[in-house]
Amino acid sequence: MYLEIVTPEAVLFSGQVTSVAVPGENGEFQMLDNHAPILSLLVNGSIKIYGDMNLEEEVANKFTKGENGATVLSIVSGTVEMKDNKIIILAD
Repeated sequence: MYLEIVTPEAVLFSGQVTSVAVPGENGEFQMLDNHAPILSLLVNGSIKIYGDMNLEEEVANKFTKGENGATVLSIVSGTVEMKDNKIIILAD
C-alpha cells in the first residue's frame, strides 16, 4: 500500500509500505493492505511504519527505529485517511 506523511513544513515520506499503526482517539490501530476506508483523528503518540523505507536525508532525523523493525515518527496530533490502498497522514 502507498503511504504519504505530510506536515506543515514538508512531505516527510511517500512510498510503498507493508503496514502502518497510528495513535487514534480510541487507541492505536493498524492498517494493512486492502483495509476498509477509514478517516480518523490522531492524538499524541507514535506512528509505526513497517516495510522498507528510503528516507530523504533532510527528514531522516525525525524518524527513529522501533521494535520489530518499525520506523517510528512521534506526533502531537493529526488526521489519517485510508482509501483505495492509499494512506495519507497529516501530522503535527
